[in-house]
Amino acid sequence: MNICVFASGAGTNFNAILNSIESGYLKSRVTLLVTNNTDSGSSVTAKKNNIGIFHTDKKSIQNLTEEEYCIKLLNVLKENNTEFIVLSGYMQMVHSDIIKNYRNRIINIHPSLLPSFGGKGMYGLNVHKAVINAGVKVSGITIHFVNESYDEGGIIFQKCTEVNENDNEFTLQEKVRKLEHEYYSYVIKKFEDGKVSVSGSRVTVK
Repeated sequence: MNICVFASGAGTNFNAILNSIESGYLKSRVTLLVTNNTDSGSSVTAKKNNIGIFHTDKKSIQNLTEEEYCIKLLNVLKENNTEFIVLSGYMQMVHSDIIKNYRNRIINIHPSLLPSFGGKGMYGLNVHKAVINAGVKVSGITIHFVNESYDEGGIIFQKCTEVNENDNEFTLQEKVRKLEHEYYSYVIKKFEDGKVSVSGSRVTVK
């Protein structure tokens, strides 16, 4: 598959995916990065790996209407023969027209066990702080389809980790991040192998 990664920050999952491709575990290739942060670690990684970048920051699209921006992005995705979209810490809502054109071909990884601790504003350390404050004993990752609402797309895969009494948001983040780096590529491989199917709201992974 030709993959486009949407990312805003350091892009540790972006790096993990590229490592999986380099090792031969994944047969796909990343052909494009979409980012709203021109100074992000993700942008540095893309440049280092000769991956094209489409900027969605306000400066880059300030003269475009929302419709013009969406058409431009769809054209760039088409020009890069994008078949699959992977969100890796992307801090903007994906436009509904992008979702419509890539229905069930856009996935995201969330640092909790959805539907708990999801929704607008629930990202990064915010999630882990909420988990710690709630006193739950288990957290983890959820890999899910992206739809028109934050963190409400069909769940594809989840993996748990214990939350210990001495954990804080930083130690929990490290535990969860290890799961992210291991299992995001695992799920992408399931798509490569045609082992993910969708029927209505039901997602089946073989």
